[in-house]
Amino acid sequence: MIDLAREVIASLLLFIGAALMLLAAVGAIRLPDLLTRMHATTKAGALGAALTIAGAAVHFADPGVTARAAAVIAFIFLTAPVAAHLIGRAGYFVGVPLWKGTIKDELKPHYDAGNHSLRSGLEERPSDDE
Repeated sequence: MIDLAREVIASLLLFIGAALMLLAAVGAIRLPDLLTRMHATTKAGALGAALTIAGAAVHFADPGVTARAAAVIAFIFLTAPVAAHLIGRAGYFVGVPLWKGTIKDELKPHYDAGNHSLRSGLEERPSDDE
């Protein structure tokens, strides 16, 4: 009975993980610009991969496999958002156009296109007295 429950849980994790990765692939194809595509692939792709790896760990039910699976999942969750941020920032800096339906660009007032630098907004602000 325990083996059946473990197999059902592993199957559900694998199925949901595969469905999320399929959703990430569809998002990468169908969404209109770099930033929305990256959002779909980073969120759904990372969670889908983590669930797939967790399903494999449940299936094998071995402490060594489970420890490696946990390490891989932690690595994915630590690196995927950072990589997506850096790719998005590089795309913004080289001028990849935003989707025409983008309502708000919070980075634009802080970005100097001449030297490709960002101002933090903390340096020398004019005071209200001026």
